[in-house]
Amino acid sequence: MQQTTNTILMIRPINFRMNEQTAVNNYFQEDLDLKNAEINAKAQKEFDAFVDKLKAAGINVIVENDDTLLDSPDSIFPNNWVSFHGNGDVAKYPMFAENRRRERRDEVFIRLEEEGFKIENIIDYTSAELEGVFLEGTGSVALDRVNRKAYCALSPRADEDLFIEFCEDFEYTPVIFTANQTVNGKRLAIYHTNVMMCIAENFAVICLDSIDDKKERKNVVKHLKQDGKEIISISEAQMHQFAGNMLQLRGTDNQRYLVMSEAAYKSLAPNQIKAIEKHCPILSSSLETIETCGGGSARCMMAEVFLPKV
Repeated sequence: MQQTTNTILMIRPINFRMNEQTAVNNYFQEDLDLKNAEINAKAQKEFDAFVDKLKAAGINVIVENDDTLLDSPDSIFPNNWVSFHGNGDVAKYPMFAENRRRERRDEVFIRLEEEGFKIENIIDYTSAELEGVFLEGTGSVALDRVNRKAYCALSPRADEDLFIEFCEDFEYTPVIFTANQTVNGKRLAIYHTNVMMCIAENFAVICLDSIDDKKERKNVVKHLKQDGKEIISISEAQMHQFAGNMLQLRGTDNQRYLVMSEAAYKSLAPNQIKAIEKHCPILSSSLETIETCGGGSARCMMAEVFLPKV
């Protein structure tokens, strides 16, 4: 079992805009004073440039186009509705925003099979939506695939019981905590775990300041250290620049890269960059429009494909 993959799925946006249904608890989203068509065109430009950079590094990017008829403004973030696992299992997740549920398209599975991947089994958690219970994929769950640990910051989009059920089904040890950010002077739950932490092969980038409960913070640190991860700590201000929203991938000749946005990279201090580059080079791309309107960044745009080949 590996922590990193060479293959990712990305969805090219067609109707990208600020999603009013997710803005209620995604405090990273902001309104841009632009027409939606203009926002979408900018997002497509950022998306294409990002894909080109990934491909140039030897990362296998499978780009599937969004469906115009679905009107799904957040389809650019596929990691929230699906995850692909090394034993051929695929998980489909329940989504908080109704208009995001349309993103779950079987065409994506057909495309992966056409690309030579084998899907054995689809584990479908989406019926939880009927009870108002959500778990948004690798947005809600940060996986340490090698040490079989799953980290989850509970929020309106990450239900504890469903997370535990996922861990039982996929044989992960759950590490549960609450992560907060300051919004208008109040401490409120961060909507996704993957904006405050990233787990790479030998290190983890994490906003420990967001875990207000000392016991919970100690427990998270204990698990990461137990598994030999160097902890690279980021501040809440850096987290707001998406410095926690990173993903380690493998390129040509198995070279590892830590992939992030330009905003995330620019927010890092020299000593943090040095700590990361001790492990692998950084690959960054400008995602300004996507981050501002979508409230998600580089990590959210990439669904890792660990499926076996036929």
